[in-house]
Amino acid sequence: MRYKTPKRRVKAKLREDRCEAQRHNETWAMDFVHDQLATGRKIRVLTIVDTFSRFSPAVDPRFSYRGEDVVLTLERICKSVGYSNNAHGWRRGAVRESSRLL
Repeated sequence: MRYKTPKRRVKAKLREDRCEAQRHNETWAMDFVHDQLATGRKIRVLTIVDTFSRFSPAVDPRFSYRGEDVVLTLERICKSVGYSNNAHGWRRGAVRESSRLL
C-alpha cells in the first residue's frame, strides 16, 4: 500500500481592491458547474450571479462550452438585463481566450 503525503493547502489571498457591491447590476460573478448525467455524458453549466441582489441572469447548461459560447451568453444577458461594471472586461477576456483556443 502506498502512503501519500498530504497536499499542503494554501489559503486564498484576499485582494484589497475588492469592495462589496453597493447596488443592483454593479458586479457579477461567473462560474462553471460540472456534473454527469445518468447516461454518463458530462454537462457544464455556466452560472452568472449579481453579487448584490443574488439574482441570476443566466444559468446556461451545455454539453460543451467554448469561449465563443461564453461571449454569446454574456451578450444575450447584457441586452436583456443591462451591462454590469465588469461585463466589458469579461467579454474581452472571453474573446481573447476563444481566439487562443482556435
